[in-house]
Amino acid sequence: MKKKFNMPDTYVIIFFVVILAAILTHTVPVGKFQMEKVTYTTETGAEKTRTVPVAGSFAYELNEQGEPLVKGIKFFEPNGEVGVANYVFEGIVSGDKWGTAVGVIAFILITGGSFGIILKTKAVESGLYALIKKTKGSEWLLLPIVFFVFSLGGAVFGMGEEAIPFAMVLIPIVIGMGYDGITGILITYVSTQIGFGTSWMNPFSVAIAQGVAGIPVLSAAGFRMVMWTFFTAFGIFYTIRYANKVKANPQSSISYEADRYYREEFKLEDQQDVDFKFGHKLVLLVVLLGMAWIIYGVVVFGYYLPEIATQFVIMGIVAGIIGVVFKLNDMTVNDIATSFRKGAEDLIGAALVVGMAKGIVLVLGGTEAGTPSVLNTVLNWVANGLGGLPAAVSAWVMYIFQSVFNFFVVSGSGQAALTMPIMAPLSDLVGVPRQVAVLAFQLGDGFTNLIVPTSGILMAILGIAKLEWGIWAKFQIKFQGWLFLFGSLFVIGGVLMKLQ
Repeated sequence: MKKKFNMPDTYVIIFFVVILAAILTHTVPVGKFQMEKVTYTTETGAEKTRTVPVAGSFAYELNEQGEPLVKGIKFFEPNGEVGVANYVFEGIVSGDKWGTAVGVIAFILITGGSFGIILKTKAVESGLYALIKKTKGSEWLLLPIVFFVFSLGGAVFGMGEEAIPFAMVLIPIVIGMGYDGITGILITYVSTQIGFGTSWMNPFSVAIAQGVAGIPVLSAAGFRMVMWTFFTAFGIFYTIRYANKVKANPQSSISYEADRYYREEFKLEDQQDVDFKFGHKLVLLVVLLGMAWIIYGVVVFGYYLPEIATQFVIMGIVAGIIGVVFKLNDMTVNDIATSFRKGAEDLIGAALVVGMAKGIVLVLGGTEAGTPSVLNTVLNWVANGLGGLPAAVSAWVMYIFQSVFNFFVVSGSGQAALTMPIMAPLSDLVGVPRQVAVLAFQLGDGFTNLIVPTSGILMAILGIAKLEWGIWAKFQIKFQGWLFLFGSLFVIGGVLMKLQ
């Protein structure tokens, strides 16, 4: 009898990618670019400076014989250096509080703990049952509305990490409504990345890319607004079509087993008489005001991981106090602490993935263009390989490259600063408008965030949904294909239109 193929665990997948990365370091020579500071104007009129590579300045690091240096990584390295066996620890402790990996890991654990407190009050369940009673069959409208709003958030202020706490609330809700965890991921995370990738003003992606590429920030906004409208409408259509299919036959969902945890927690037929108390309403009001405070802080003051994590802590503590005062779910003061711990524990697996994924990049030598690495060599190879191709084909290859490169550099601003200084002048040589080079970057960066296991946000969302990456990839690969197809058409269309 044929054995059924079991998709490898995410940790296993990352381990073998690390091994492949290590093999690359023993075969591909390392190189670096000269660096320079560029100043550009943001959409708010403020001037910003970034250090970026100089196009055409790539040079191999040479060994004592004057040949390109192949700097094969060792199996183990002491003194805090990176070796193959060190990838987990070094990946986890790399970076700073502003980003990958340690900052994102801390953010995931803190938000998980804070929402553990909120969920302990049972305000979410009580609110869900009250909502379903009042809507009487029209609750499906939640799906397109949330998808649209979150896509707009991704387009306007680069919503990404902010989707994590919303997923903690909405994934259980949609499962309780008779859909599945994948539906919850579609409306909370996929929507944000569609907005992120097709944005006309995302400050962490397209704005930086345009500034570094030397073209006016917010230029070609009309084209991008049309693109955002198209992809958002397509995403809503795809989500509703899928959700209706699951609603009609829940066991057809590939996440059916993974959803068991939330299905048992949210059995609607057993909860019709649940009382939606004043205390529950206060907790949900705290969540609503907290989310508004976070969005306001991000848009107006540029809050990021440290500030947002602290806002969630405040939100969780206030919700816990309300739970104790109003005896919600018989909460005690100790329950605030234990539910915080439980919430963080539920996401520890996703947090570890963030560090492991960063370990892949460290094995390859890092993402600093001014430091010799394998990634810099690959970037230079791709740039040289585009010469002589037709403009439309060159733009399409740029799109493919940015999509693949995002596996290693999932930060939108980081990828923009690393690749755009190379791709922008190169696009001039091959007849591709710089605007299209930016378009290829933002689509490649945004869309592949939906499937690469190196995305910390994706892995956190999957952790909330209790879903293995392999199961998600099995579902997402088809949708990913549609996004790539339509993205290719927009990139090629931009070349034919001579988009400026």
